[in-house]
Amino acid sequence: MTQDTPKAPLTPHNYEPSRHPDYQDDEIDLRELFGIIWQGKWWIIAITFVFAVGSVIYSLSLPNVYKSEATLAPSDESTGGGLSQMAGQLGGLASLAGVNLGGKSADKTTIAIEILQSRAFIKNFVEKYDILPELMAVEEWNRGTGIVYDDEVYNSKSKEWVRDVDPPKQPEPSSWEYVEIFKDEVLVINRDDTKGLISLAVYHQSPEVAERWVNWLISEINNHMRERDIKEAKRSLEYLDDELEKTTLSNMQQVFYQLIEKQTQTIMLANVRPEYIFQVLDPAVIPEQKAKPARALICITAVFLGGIIGIGFVLVRNVFTKPLN
Repeated sequence: MTQDTPKAPLTPHNYEPSRHPDYQDDEIDLRELFGIIWQGKWWIIAITFVFAVGSVIYSLSLPNVYKSEATLAPSDESTGGGLSQMAGQLGGLASLAGVNLGGKSADKTTIAIEILQSRAFIKNFVEKYDILPELMAVEEWNRGTGIVYDDEVYNSKSKEWVRDVDPPKQPEPSSWEYVEIFKDEVLVINRDDTKGLISLAVYHQSPEVAERWVNWLISEINNHMRERDIKEAKRSLEYLDDELEKTTLSNMQQVFYQLIEKQTQTIMLANVRPEYIFQVLDPAVIPEQKAKPARALICITAVFLGGIIGIGFVLVRNVFTKPLN
């Protein structure tokens, strides 16, 4: 009977960890991958170079766009003070008389911002100031000659639209078309709820136009909200005058007199406040530096993308050109 030779105990000196069978294959594949990329380095360099040159040409073809911005604060009227506070104090009396004075529940700042971005307001703004060519037909701007219009879009001498478009579009842009351009590419409104401030910015190829449009927009929204409240107050006055003639109760007559007085004050104060809804804290100025495009970022992104595509091309090319075993 033979006795088995006892096995030596495992020690740190004689212990050899077992390797996974795919470990060596993975190492070889990684080396092979780098080898393939190195062999196709000229393809990668060429493709990256094409992307780099293309990005430079593309970025230089983009016009400079300037940003003019104003910082606004809601007025006392829009935040519930002033006239709104007086209306709230008489809200109970007004409800008895059938008149709605609004009050603190009406957030006029939010209403004004929504109106600023509304289709009707932008359409009226473009038509009132006749800025459609500056919105849709500018080719470039420089400090010497100012705005240069695209002759293939708009004839500045005859003031005719000559652009070639497919139906249903017309040579002259429709309100549907230019309102979308204005909302998406020109007007930017940001509201800081923590500070209660509003930022109104306009982007345009001409810094002078950008600054001018910001001031016009602020003036127009203040005037719009003022006229809106004045019309509402006048309608309330007409109603109160009619009801005052109908009633014979002294108590109700007193209520109507107070409401008529407050509506009259509303009209008076609205007419004397130029900054009715928004007060300008930091006015718009003519910018001296462009806001976009970020040409360096465009080129860097294109070079990185070109390198990735070049590596992918080399790897795919190796798959199709590799001989079958």
